[in-house]
Parts: sequence; C-alpha cells; structure tokens
Amino acid sequence: MALHLSLLLLLLFLIPYRVSAGMHVSVQAGGSITIPCHYDQYYINHVKYWCKGFDWISCSSLVRSDHPKSSGNASISDDINQRFFTVTMTDLEPEDSKTYRCVVEINGGPDIGIQRFYLSVTPGTPGLYVDQQEVTGVEGGSVTVRCYYSNSGDMKWCRMGGDCLSYSGTLHGTSVTLKEISLANNRTVLTVTMSGLKMENTDWYWCEVGELEMPVHITVSQQTATQNITAITTQAPTNQQPSASPTAEPVQTDNTSQGAEGNMEDVHQRSIDVKVLLIPWGMLVVVTAGILVTWKMWTKHKDNKAKDQTTNNSVAPFPEDDDDVTYSTVIPQHKAQLKVQAKAAEPDDNVVYSSLALQVTTQQRAASAQQ
Repeated sequence: MALHLSLLLLLLFLIPYRVSAGMHVSVQAGGSITIPCHYDQYYINHVKYWCKGFDWISCSSLVRSDHPKSSGNASISDDINQRFFTVTMTDLEPEDSKTYRCVVEINGGPDIGIQRFYLSVTPGTPGLYVDQQEVTGVEGGSVTVRCYYSNSGDMKWCRMGGDCLSYSGTLHGTSVTLKEISLANNRTVLTVTMSGLKMENTDWYWCEVGELEMPVHITVSQQTATQNITAITTQAPTNQQPSASPTAEPVQTDNTSQGAEGNMEDVHQRSIDVKVLLIPWGMLVVVTAGILVTWKMWTKHKDNKAKDQTTNNSVAPFPEDDDDVTYSTVIPQHKAQLKVQAKAAEPDDNVVYSSLALQVTTQQRAASAQQ
C-alpha cells in the first residue's frame, strides 16, 4: 500500500514536468535577458508565472501575469495572439545564476511547467550572445542576426516550436543563409540572414551552439507607401537594455572586420538614398533646360516676325521735285493754257450772256476736255 502511494505521489510530481529540453542561457553581469515561453491555445485565459528553483516543489514564483506584473528585477508580459508570454530580467548578478521555469497555473489541478531555463550570469563575455534580441523587418525584405560565440559544439538556427538549420536552406518557407566569420580572441560570429520575409515569420527564434542558446524575436511588418520596393530591414533595440550583448568585437576575416562590414552596409544605404534624391533633381534640371530653350526659340521667332512685318510695311516715298532735274516744258505750258482757258470760261454772276455765247463756251470746255 505504501508502495502504491509512493508511485502515485511520484506520478503527480511528474505531471507538471511537461517541459521541453531545458535551455542554457548565458548573460554578462549587469545585463538583461528576455525569455519566451510558448504555451498551448487551451491556456490562453490561464494565469502564467515565472518561478525559480531546480525541482518543482522548491520552485518559488517570482512574477505572475495577473497583478502585479513586475517584481524585483523581473517583469512578465502575455501575448495571447502569438500564445507566448515573455519574462525579462534586468540588472543581473552572479547570484541570479539559477534554474527557472515557465509555468501555467491550473485551477483545481497541478500547474503545468512548459519550459525550463538555466541562467548563468558571468562577470566576463558570455559564451553566446547577440547584438539584440529584438529584430524587425518588412514583408518581402530580409533581416540579419549575428550570434557571437566562443564555445564549441553544433551550430544551429531554430524557430520556436519548429525545425532547426545547421546549414543554409529553407525554414518554414523562408530562405535562410548561415555564414560563419572568424573573430579576434578565438571567437566566431554566426551571421543569419532570412530573406523573402512573410508576415507569418513573426515569431521567436534562437541561436544554438553546443549547450548554449540565445532567443531572438523577429517582427515582420507590412510594406508602407513611403518605403522602397526593395525592403531594407532595420534592427531596433528593445525598450530594455540589450541582454546578453556585451560590446561587440570586431570581425576579422581576410583583414576585414564586422565594424567595416556594418559601415559598408551604412554606405550602401546612404548611396541608395542619394540615388533616390538625384532622380527628381535630374528630372527638374532637364525640364528647366527644356523650358529655357523653348522660350529662347520663341523669342527669336517673335523678333524675326517683327522684322519681316517692318520690311513689308516700309514703302519708298514718291520722290519730291528735284531742282537739279530738268523737265520738258511742253507739259507745263499746256497745263497753264488749260488753267487760263478754264478760268476765262467760268461764268460771272454779274454778266448776262446770250445763249450763243453759252453754247460757244460749252463747246470750248468739251474741246478742252478732249485734249
């Protein structure tokens, strides 16, 4: 009977351990870390909490999703749409190196532990860290994540609740390129580039090297009208201090460095911006030059037309009498005789003429007219 009771108690203790393989996360002292905890859709309306302790019985709750949502250096946030809750721990100290659990509270039954983490806080550079845990991109574009590590082991890029890649390939329909670059101080950086992003790529991912893992959240947003057709991704830091990300070390591959690589990306970005600005400026210069040439041609045509009208309207005046020119004396003498005859033939109101005289005068006028 006692044996059966012991087995029953053991089974009850094992029920809450529906936990995936524990994750080992390394953080530098003074830094922060955000841990995602994915849960089933049946637990959307349940209270979630974060507890500290190796075994289930001694796991003490640190922060809960019901009020209050923060306690000490820990805070919790529940995203029921994506079905995961996140816990952020800040200002970490070596004494914070413990085993932690993501738990779903079950009313009237044993709680469900859905994820276990071992957090190690080191005074120096951690064995695995990233530039930042929050990365954003646009639909159709790409994002790049750099995972720095010094420990040995298999290298992987995984999606939470999905598959992992050890080499370049496709992950959930998205192209993923993995590239290792040697660093100083016997370190290596794994550069992960996800291309052709889709809205459904918004999720938690993680770098995995050996026993160490580091979660990274990727957010994909829709393309806006002000953005270029080619999506250019940016990496935005979280509201909290970047967790396991000490000062980035220079990348050295064939006398190159990661800082230089980042500078080249910035230069490329600036060159794209300059090209975008030069196109409208070039069009403006061409249009202005066209307007100036057209105005000049029209002005010249108008001047030529005015000159032609002036030439056509200019008529040479009839030459005046020139004293140096000798005319024939016949015509002037004849005109003088006619004037005398016409004056003589004009009737005088004070004289009474006979009808015969009037006839003679009329005949003389007719003869003069014939001449």
